[in-house]
Amino acid sequence: MGRFFEARKATIMARNKSVSKAFTRVVREITTAVKAGGEDPDTNPSLRRAIQNGRSISMPRDTIEGAVKRAMGTDAEDWAEAIYEGYAPHGVAVMVVTSTNNPTRTVANVRHAFKKKGGNMGATGSVSFQFRRMGVFRIKPEHIDDAEMLELEMIDHGLDEMGEGTDDDGNTIWVLRCGFEDFGTLQAGLEGLKVEVTSTALEHVPENFMELSEDEADEVMAMIAKLEEDDDVNHIFHNLA
Repeated sequence: MGRFFEARKATIMARNKSVSKAFTRVVREITTAVKAGGEDPDTNPSLRRAIQNGRSISMPRDTIEGAVKRAMGTDAEDWAEAIYEGYAPHGVAVMVVTSTNNPTRTVANVRHAFKKKGGNMGATGSVSFQFRRMGVFRIKPEHIDDAEMLELEMIDHGLDEMGEGTDDDGNTIWVLRCGFEDFGTLQAGLEGLKVEVTSTALEHVPENFMELSEDEADEVMAMIAKLEEDDDVNHIFHNLA
């Protein structure tokens, strides 16, 4: 246990500080979850996760409930997840997770962002082998009484690794990761111990990281910033240290 490596987050932090974009992302997550599994978070883990993420960015309860109700309506837009892969400048692997109601528009925008900033968009599978899809739980230090004891308890619930990371404001936060297939098991374990989770996500975690010079890294982050300008883009994962 300890501070472990996470991908550089400079521009991602800037995006997450945009409340309107963060709210839009969560509303789409709620819509997709409700359409796929219904309106009851007790029986729909995806919806429970989306609601939890809404609360983590201080989304008002009325806004969350309104999003659920709208998603149940016959006129609700159909949003679907689409993942695009490619390379940023200097060979940095990038995965772009989007939520789209128009795949033709979204893929064109993503391809343009890659090309404009010196990257290359690839085919499905071209970089995903360099990442592992994992469940990620973030917990504020004040919500954990004994970190070592929690780690030992959660190993039996599928925990792969636990360490210190930082949130979007640079504050220390505990990060717990598990394999994608163990997401529900670890979530149930934390709920059983009544541990308050700040946010949860399914993330593509790099198997290895690339070290670049500051100038080279700036070129990579410029491409990521361009991708993040697109409202359809929910998350970007890359292996730049």
